[in-house]
Amino acid sequence: MPYRVFAWIAGVSVSLVATAAVADFSRITDKRTFAEMVAGRQLTRLGIELTVTPGGNIRGSAFGKQVSGAWEWQNGYFCRDLVWGERDLGFNCQEVALNGRALKFTSDRGEGPSASLTLR
Repeated sequence: MPYRVFAWIAGVSVSLVATAAVADFSRITDKRTFAEMVAGRQLTRLGIELTVTPGGNIRGSAFGKQVSGAWEWQNGYFCRDLVWGERDLGFNCQEVALNGRALKFTSDRGEGPSASLTLR
């Protein structure tokens, strides 16, 4: 289970998005658009419930462990620094794309693995 948490939080798993659906994602390149999308909502996935505030905080739980951290926007990327339970997952900048209510986060500035979460 820790690997699944690490997947989104640290961007180290294969995307759950089907290959055919990838083209339907639109990249988010500015902080304002992202902040408006997450305001008052949760990001969820089986075993994960996170709140990403427009003010730069991340909090919630993943597979029974607390998640906390901070985020900022740098040059078109969502950059976050997270702790999951006792594990410091460090800093990573991720490309963000939207398809309906699904937000796809691709680690390493869009060059690494990705995972999707649902906006609720």
